[in-house]
Amino acid sequence: MFYYFDRKLGKRLNLGTRYEAEAKQLIEAKNIAKRQPTLNLQIAKAYIAGSDTGVKTRTWREAMEALTNNKHGAKKECWQRVAKDRALAVLRDMVFIETQGEQLLKILQSGAVSTKDYRHRLHNFCLDMNWLPWPLIPKRQWPAVRFGHNRAITAEEHRQIVEREKNTERRAFYQFEWHLDASQSDLARLQADVVDWQTRITCYERIKLNGRGQPAQILFGKEIEEILKDLPNTGPLFPYLATVRTGDRPTKFKQRSAGLGI
Repeated sequence: MFYYFDRKLGKRLNLGTRYEAEAKQLIEAKNIAKRQPTLNLQIAKAYIAGSDTGVKTRTWREAMEALTNNKHGAKKECWQRVAKDRALAVLRDMVFIETQGEQLLKILQSGAVSTKDYRHRLHNFCLDMNWLPWPLIPKRQWPAVRFGHNRAITAEEHRQIVEREKNTERRAFYQFEWHLDASQSDLARLQADVVDWQTRITCYERIKLNGRGQPAQILFGKEIEEILKDLPNTGPLFPYLATVRTGDRPTKFKQRSAGLGI
């Protein structure tokens, strides 16, 4: 096995080869890297360009667009919002191979929890597509995603939100959501025909399951009946909220909660 002596470190290190010709090439490459550090990136580009012609110009913006185009429905909308994240503004027009691990870590530290999570997914997508020749941050060194404390609102807090809500459709939406226990997206897309007045059951398919599970069936009582009487008999139960972007509905609810100090 061939070794080399690093004069700067004062250490004898393994070259990882048993062949003299390979050892000489490795030593020459290391010496060039020390003497001409500004050429390192250009040399790397020249080698990688042999198998990937876009390596010199491909940016993170292009990667985000490619990943977003592979998604559908709510997931696609989610990635579209990620692409607009202010924490990623510095990164968007940066070329992959010119990005340093330190730069990426700084972006992750300045962003929210979702920034770290989706940035990790984007990084792995680029590795899988062979657009990144190596991981910018080793797997074990990625910052841990730590979620803040969350809790459900209480019945009293929900009552305050409903009483303060001036918009009739949104008020009915919040009341119906409390009893149905559905996600806001599932609730917003409900049609009037999901209500079976004979059996007093609402039946709908969850978006997340995408037809892979059993429809949710909820038996309703007088409280839901009173809410349903004020909603349309045909078409969407919530005509306006059905057209609102997925991320806007929870944002409005968060604003309502914050207004009451919740």
